[in-house]
Amino acid sequence: MPAPRGALAHLRRADPHLARVIARVGPCRLEARAEGTHFEAVARSIVFQQLSGKAAGTIHGRFHALYGGRAPEPAELLATDDARLRGAGLSRQKIGYLRDLAARVDAGDVPLAAIEALGDDAVIAALTRVKGVGRWTAQMFLIFRLGRPDVLPDLDLGVQKGLMLAHGLPAMPRPADVLRLGAPWAPYRSIAAWYLWRSLDNGGGQLGD
Repeated sequence: MPAPRGALAHLRRADPHLARVIARVGPCRLEARAEGTHFEAVARSIVFQQLSGKAAGTIHGRFHALYGGRAPEPAELLATDDARLRGAGLSRQKIGYLRDLAARVDAGDVPLAAIEALGDDAVIAALTRVKGVGRWTAQMFLIFRLGRPDVLPDLDLGVQKGLMLAHGLPAMPRPADVLRLGAPWAPYRSIAAWYLWRSLDNGGGQLGD
């Protein structure tokens, strides 16, 4: 998702602190992930919850191995015994989440096949019907799967820390503060969030100096 024309100029004008972050980080390289299906993307987010990247990757690989090295279709997942899923390393809780996702997608309650036609709030409402999928996960789906340009993940610790450093705040901002301080970034708040994340990889501690 390359930055729309004029997006960076808008963000620089809207927030001088963010302008310094943009200058330090450089060109925007935010890209949506097009490979695989939407169902696969949400299932992957469930598998990866509360695990280190390496451990989650191992379990995710074993999960796909149950289906010949690919992501299952919802009906295939529903037909898989719990014992086989546990054997791949999935907890009982995550098996429940994955089954709820598969059942809702299979029944059309969560319309992943047509979800790109929905607005941001409707996407969040649809995804958060699934057990184990919260607002943060839905926001990540909007940014990194659907490429929506104006999503501000106010619950994200990286965004909070990046904003604290960029603005020289004495403490981590609360979600309400993130929304307030980020309001001028609209309609490009996803891009602003990306820059805050990247600032933590580029000596972000100096940004608020």
